[in-house]
Amino acid sequence: MQIQFPNMPEQFTRADSMILDYISSNTEEFLFSSIGQLAKRLQVSEATISRFVRHMGCRTYKELKQLVMRQSSFEGPAAKMAETLNEFTAENWLRLQQNYLQKTLEGLNQEEFRKAVAAIREAHRVFIHAKSASASLGQLLMFRLRRLGIETILLPSGGSEVLEGLAQVREDDLAVLFCFSKLSQEGKMILGYQKEIGYRTLAFTSRSFVPEQERSDIQLFVYRGEAREYHSMTAAAAVVDSLAVALTQDMGKESATRLSRLYHMKKKYAPER
Repeated sequence: MQIQFPNMPEQFTRADSMILDYISSNTEEFLFSSIGQLAKRLQVSEATISRFVRHMGCRTYKELKQLVMRQSSFEGPAAKMAETLNEFTAENWLRLQQNYLQKTLEGLNQEEFRKAVAAIREAHRVFIHAKSASASLGQLLMFRLRRLGIETILLPSGGSEVLEGLAQVREDDLAVLFCFSKLSQEGKMILGYQKEIGYRTLAFTSRSFVPEQERSDIQLFVYRGEAREYHSMTAAAAVVDSLAVALTQDMGKESATRLSRLYHMKKKYAPER
């Protein structure tokens, strides 16, 4: 791959030529490398890499990687991860999650949140569809709801098995979907069958605008990052937990009774570790 730099020198040093050749021939590896890793791989100093960056008309190593990223055909999950690694430290990552939580708070409709709590409490049963990276969130929600004595069922993740699970859903049940960036084929099945049966639906989404034909009865907004960023589940997990806490509060004494019963059952019957 031939990279176009803003300030290509007329003559290259031997080190510049070697670094440029490596970036052109090993673009993916370069995008996943820190300046220290690249220096070690090419057996040069970090100062040599920094001089190359300036020779190419970039101010920082991060800016160089962004330039290469824009000109490459690199896309998909690997591209998102490469973008994230460009400025990764544990501290930066945690501060980024704070930002995601703040944007989720700003975009969360409190009335929709209250409707979600009421819908879960009023449902005969709660059916959850969560696939791929969202599967862990589905498991978390199921765990929280079952502790409160709410019958919760995980729908199969994909294929015709989803229909076998949907066949069990009744009019007084609630179907929960995790469909952040787009409505999956399984999500279309769930919303389509809803029109026949009449059960309610609750969706977790990262979209500010959802077309009418793709909308669930209740929509909860979760911010997970921009399109080219690694999509975090931090804010989504926080919203799931906040639902569980709000539901516990809404159930009042009933939730305390159910949690106490579970505690005494574990104490009496659970095997010692």
